[in-house]
Amino acid sequence: MTMVMRILVAIAIALNLMIDVSSRMKAPRGVFARAPGFWLHPREALQVENATRVPHSIARASPAREESSAGRVIMRAAMFSRVVGDRPRRVASTSVARRGASVSRASGESSALGRASSASSRRGRAWVPRARPSGTSEREVKSAPELGDGEASSSRAGGKSDDDDDDAFRRWLFEQELPAMGKKTLKSLSSLPLAIGELLIIAGFSALGTVIEQNKSYSWYVENYPTENPTLGFLDFPVILDLGLDHIYTTWYFLGLLGLLGASLTACTVTRQWPVWKVAAKWKFLDRRATLLAMDEAESVPRARLDDFSDLLAERGYQVFIKGKKMYAFKGLIGRLAPIGVHAALLFTLGGAAYSGLGGLSGSVMVPDGSSFDIASGLSRGSLLSSMPSVAKSTVQVNDFTIDYLPNGQVSQFYSDLSVVDPKGKETSRKTISVNVPLRVGGVTMYQTDWALSSMQVTVETPSSPDDAADGVSVGGKQQTYVLPMASLEGKAGFEGRIWGTFLPLDFEGDQNRGISLVARDFQSVAVYDSKGAFVGVRRPESKKPIVVDGLKIVVGDVKGSTGLELKTDPGVPLVYAGFAGLMVTSFLSLLSHSQIWAIQEETGIVVGGKTNRAKEEFRTELDDVLNSVPEYVDF
Repeated sequence: MTMVMRILVAIAIALNLMIDVSSRMKAPRGVFARAPGFWLHPREALQVENATRVPHSIARASPAREESSAGRVIMRAAMFSRVVGDRPRRVASTSVARRGASVSRASGESSALGRASSASSRRGRAWVPRARPSGTSEREVKSAPELGDGEASSSRAGGKSDDDDDDAFRRWLFEQELPAMGKKTLKSLSSLPLAIGELLIIAGFSALGTVIEQNKSYSWYVENYPTENPTLGFLDFPVILDLGLDHIYTTWYFLGLLGLLGASLTACTVTRQWPVWKVAAKWKFLDRRATLLAMDEAESVPRARLDDFSDLLAERGYQVFIKGKKMYAFKGLIGRLAPIGVHAALLFTLGGAAYSGLGGLSGSVMVPDGSSFDIASGLSRGSLLSSMPSVAKSTVQVNDFTIDYLPNGQVSQFYSDLSVVDPKGKETSRKTISVNVPLRVGGVTMYQTDWALSSMQVTVETPSSPDDAADGVSVGGKQQTYVLPMASLEGKAGFEGRIWGTFLPLDFEGDQNRGISLVARDFQSVAVYDSKGAFVGVRRPESKKPIVVDGLKIVVGDVKGSTGLELKTDPGVPLVYAGFAGLMVTSFLSLLSHSQIWAIQEETGIVVGGKTNRAKEEFRTELDDVLNSVPEYVDF
């Protein structure tokens, strides 16, 4: 229990130092010397000056100077070590007295000071002013626990034991100190400039995460963000990787900003919106004419009746309450509650984003056409809170991969026909996906993000005789079909852009360093180079037209592609969607005006007063229309 108290008091001291370090308190009347956080009346200051054997860790207060916030922390630390520290090692000469305990109740100032000074000298005690927490009243300070040492404490407190002192300190800590600090913390967190700053910083990091591609490989960042030519003058791969900008949405500082914004929204709701709602929800009848006429909109209507006026208000959507000759009506009360709903919706959105970041899985795979992969192999854990979904045991089969082209030859769209097969071999789902048209199954979303060339089929016809080979013509020779894997040549050997290539050796049994090179940028055409690197020609795979290279007749067959898939699990998506839906509804409702109208019936007519929190011109016009419609009764 002692260790727990140590931790609690240490946290309280640290929080109070952070909150009060830049704040100053105005001294109440009658106070001429103070240090931040506690107050000295003249008689107490005199006691401090006359005190003896004051510990070096506690600075003595004087009327001529003000101590820093650190002085208050030292005072509280001294109180803590006195009360909950190890008993054998406590300093017997130091105690904290109840504020004014031996001064304010003395019969005379001079005799009280004399007795206090002599008592301090005899008992070896120093009168030290108790730390006054920011935000506490004078009465709360006087009710702080009285703490003492040994026989001196027993004689002064009437024989109270150390356990009583501990209990008193706990009550003071939990009933006064911590609640006061909590209120001030909530007030600081509910600051509008702080919330705006948090939103701007989050928006900045989000924009940075949009510009910088996320969750790419180390080599990708090295290649695209070189140190020789940094983006924007400072963004290179060491900066990106060291600061975690490659996965910015799951970094500790981004999630911390989300948590801080959530704390600000919660504090604003508790300290501002909720009290406003409670005040607006409570209403009472008013019966004083002067009170009604002092409102924003007021009118005295002669020869009118309260019942007619209330009926007209009810027709316009007001909730009307009548008690005798008094009336109260309102509408738009939901407009006062809606801001709380806006904050709740934002908290749902922030919570969903944080949950997806901490509990989500992600990964990417490049799968050749006709191949398959396990879902679990394409997902990687982002944190310890992540868990594999049950569908991760299933397999995804790539049935087909195709690309659509524009008339100018550029890629228009690419498609992947995917089948999800469970461990028992049963197909549970099948869908053709494309960019912005993903496949969702069992909490896993598969996006079409990339493509590549994976292999090329080449048929080779060897010469039937040495003479044909010498003439560079192959007639009636032996045919052999090969499936050659293709590799990316982007950024290599002077190639730029997306380009793939493969190599066909002239002699599979001898020297395999000499051969034919085949290069392609897409599925539509293949460029052919001989063993010396000279360009020979271009063939379309679907044409099946042969080309002779280095004495070999070759036919370019089908070119197979690979589909690039991104796999993600977003467990927080339902919370985000619910938050956005609630945000739209509550934002609209918060625009509704909360209008209130009071009226009293007098002998000569009615007196009306009303107010609203927004749309004041519309409220004035509406109230004038209602008053103009009230019947006037004339006696004949």
